[in-house]
Amino acid sequence: MNSIIEVRQLHNQFGRQVVHHQLDLDVLEGEILSVVGGSGTGKSVLLRSIVGLNQPKSGKIRILGQMLQPLPSSERSALKQQLGVLFQQGALFSSLTVAENVALPLLEHRGLTRKEAHQVALMKLGLVGLPKDAAQKFPANLSGGMIKRAALARALALDPRILFLDEPTAGLDPISAAEFDQLILTLRNALGLTVFMVTHDLDTIYTISDRIAVISQQRVLVNDRIDLVAAHPDPWIQAYFHGPRGRAAQQTQSALSSGADM
Repeated sequence: MNSIIEVRQLHNQFGRQVVHHQLDLDVLEGEILSVVGGSGTGKSVLLRSIVGLNQPKSGKIRILGQMLQPLPSSERSALKQQLGVLFQQGALFSSLTVAENVALPLLEHRGLTRKEAHQVALMKLGLVGLPKDAAQKFPANLSGGMIKRAALARALALDPRILFLDEPTAGLDPISAAEFDQLILTLRNALGLTVFMVTHDLDTIYTISDRIAVISQQRVLVNDRIDLVAAHPDPWIQAYFHGPRGRAAQQTQSALSSGADM
């Protein structure tokens, strides 16, 4: 597979606090990459740096073979439209209906009429499994799971090639989280997406990840298949993947895999 995102020698620092130092990472086209690490290791900062919301102190980030920052504004905008982002809290505009939230990037970047943008928005909302009556509701009237799906529809509005997810199952009950995991897997397969996902949810990691990148000591300590990552001797990795929750998630996934093979 080709690298669709290349991060080299990334250095992020806020005041005297160094978050990343000489961080390297490759994201392969078509994969679901889960980024994990302890609190304060800069998982979301890495995501924000890649999509251009945070300016690193130094280092290079290539997306689809291009570096975002040096591009002229028109080319930078075109490249950013290849990136769909689902923020942890959804980040929907509270004063707009769900359909209007999804239609907004279409109006801004595609030059569609309001009627055309509304029709595309309805299609995207159906794609993520929301009922028709959700389109005219405001975010305050939605459940947590529906907010996630609405925000996902907006992230997919411009048909991006890369989808960024920041803690996509945070705050969801186990059933809703499992349904959202399957939705991401289905969309990746159907749309040919590459997915960069920051998560701490072990069930999600075991269910849909192709590879795991562990951030520790201000860099990516290991980036590989889950079985190889879980075997790494680093104490945090051992505690994370082989603690009670890690063992439970592994056993659940093993049982599901065995059932699928029967």
